[in-house]
Amino acid sequence: MEFFSVHNINKTFINHQALTDVSITVNKGSIFGLLGPNGAGKTTLIRIINQITAPDSGEILFEGRKLKADDIFQIGYLPEERGLYKKMKVGEQAIYLARLKGLSKTDALKQLKYWFEKFEIQPWWNKKIEELSKGMQQKIQFIITILHEPKLLIFDEPFSGFDPINTNLIKQEILNLREKGATVIFSTHNMGSVEELCDDIALVNNSKKILDGSIDEIRNTYKTNTYEIEYKSTYDFNKDSLKDFEVLDNYMKNGNSYLKVKLNDTQNTNQLISNLVTQVDIKSFNEIIPNMNDIFIKVVEETNE
Repeated sequence: MEFFSVHNINKTFINHQALTDVSITVNKGSIFGLLGPNGAGKTTLIRIINQITAPDSGEILFEGRKLKADDIFQIGYLPEERGLYKKMKVGEQAIYLARLKGLSKTDALKQLKYWFEKFEIQPWWNKKIEELSKGMQQKIQFIITILHEPKLLIFDEPFSGFDPINTNLIKQEILNLREKGATVIFSTHNMGSVEELCDDIALVNNSKKILDGSIDEIRNTYKTNTYEIEYKSTYDFNKDSLKDFEVLDNYMKNGNSYLKVKLNDTQNTNQLISNLVTQVDIKSFNEIIPNMNDIFIKVVEETNE
């Protein structure tokens, strides 16, 4: 079910076209990946959604109606460029920012106590932000972003500064927030995290949306009818038996033998297996589905040509 959408957004800064007729739809309770190279227009779109800047034209809908000024209290935004006050103490700053989002001091303290205990960071309460590492500051900002339990969460490079353990911690919290009903827009250059977390994505390049859809649909759209076969030879393998097929690679990996074969439009997997089964002991036969990193590079390079 549609929860949030932007329609035909355009934005120009002086002589730079930041967004050109961009539209996205985010379903309720989903994690939506907003992807693109540096300078593509992602941050501009995020700033428009947060009402930090206004579009030149276009429409934003929140829960089926036009976005209003006070909807900002239903949005939690973690920007890529962090905005904590370096000289303020952690607890003092967290309460201050929570109250800006509409929480009373009592509710802010209650929520902060819960999250500081959950993340085991109670000793940080009276430390100044400048005394914390980048990763520690990131944890504080993550808590502040989600503290008022917004309906829409926007995370821009949320794992920046985190080690693998804390990255997994934040990933799990994002999934937990979705399970509790939050809708998430997630911007990152880490395509592994995109595949792990996102339901749907939009890819923006040079101010324009060039690709969108569900992760599974997109990966299947870009597959190339290529298969990897792990095998054990029963006797000398006659490679001439595969002369009608496009063999991309034949290699050893971890002591096992592999073939990578691409089928044309007139060939099928049964034909390939028939040519192999009399010669080799097939241990596994898998279609190679491109990952989001490969698709990202391919689509961006094509649109840049």
